[in-house]
Amino acid sequence: MPRYGFLGLGIMGSAMAANLVRAGFGVTVWNRTPEKCAPLVALGAKQAATPRDAAAHSEITFAMLADPAAARQVCFGPYGVLQGLDEGRGYVDVSTVDDATARDVGAAVRECGGRFLDAPVSGTKKPAEDGALVFLASGDRRLFDEAAPALDAMGKKSFYLGETPGQGTRMKLVINSIMGSMLTALCEGLSLGLKGGLEGSDMLEVLASGAVANPMFSIKGAMMLRDEFPASFPLRHMQKDMHLALGLGNDLGQAMPCAAAAGEAFKKARAGGLADEDFSALFRLFR
Repeated sequence: MPRYGFLGLGIMGSAMAANLVRAGFGVTVWNRTPEKCAPLVALGAKQAATPRDAAAHSEITFAMLADPAAARQVCFGPYGVLQGLDEGRGYVDVSTVDDATARDVGAAVRECGGRFLDAPVSGTKKPAEDGALVFLASGDRRLFDEAAPALDAMGKKSFYLGETPGQGTRMKLVINSIMGSMLTALCEGLSLGLKGGLEGSDMLEVLASGAVANPMFSIKGAMMLRDEFPASFPLRHMQKDMHLALGLGNDLGQAMPCAAAAGEAFKKARAGGLADEDFSALFRLFR
């Protein structure tokens, strides 16, 4: 039975690591705040003192971290992952970062004899809890195949997008730029309709009956009408992802006017105290 490491136990990481433990795998966990390891240890995981220790005791180590700075610190910092990797060990970063970070981490892992995948996930809290995430992977093909039992325990589908690290990250930024722009349009449209005297429930029913029907509009729209925003995907993370997607657009010379407008809305909402609410709390900015 393979041994897995898991670094980062926030909303997503804690649920993903728990699914690995429940699947019967040996799992060693680490978090910057050590107390967050306790529920996983109670399930049967072991706790590592540092990322280095987690990687050294695992054939494959996964990381679910908040942003590029955290991803770089956990990899390159004192007692970081690189110090625990040796020939053949695998490192799979499932965080949403920028492609430059994915490439830099991948190059460093390969230089020390390890193998690397960037494999960010599509999905939020509930899919993470249900083991229904979608993995978007690029990098070492053999590592992708060897990691399949763990990916299957945490997700419903895994895509391999090529040998070049960063392609998985680019796919995730494309998806989230679209999602953020769609959510912004929903906030704007519902606010317009409510101000015009339409019933919110009627608008959602009409949307669900036509060409723009999708689960996000139904789920997030209902939250907006209730003015309840428990965080399954915190707004600060969506704002970060929009920022990273726009940076990718700048690097590639791609115009992104819709994403730019949505990004500014999320930035304003974050500055207005909504950072830790669900990203659908953007609705409050429009209402």
